[in-house]
Amino acid sequence: MRNHLDPQVLHYYDPRARTPIEEGMFFTVEPMLTMGSPDHVVWPDGWTAVTVDGRRAAQFEHTLVVTRDGAEILTIGPDGRP
Repeated sequence: MRNHLDPQVLHYYDPRARTPIEEGMFFTVEPMLTMGSPDHVVWPDGWTAVTVDGRRAAQFEHTLVVTRDGAEILTIGPDGRP
C-alpha cells in the first residue's frame, strides 16, 4: 500500500531522481529520531513503522508548499510556533 504521491524527495543522493520541484507542490518533511537502530519494519497494516530492535522512537512532520519566492512552512503559525 502506498500512501505518498510522487515525487518522492529522497534524503540521500540518487542520480536517477530528476523530478523538478515546481511552484504549487506540497511536501512533508518527516524526521524520525530513534534511540536504537534506524532500521525499521512496517506492520501488516501498511502504515505503522517500528524500529527492528523495538527501542523508543519519535516522528513528527512539517508541511511545506513551494511558492514563487521559495517555500512556506504551513505547520508553523505566525507566532513561529507549531
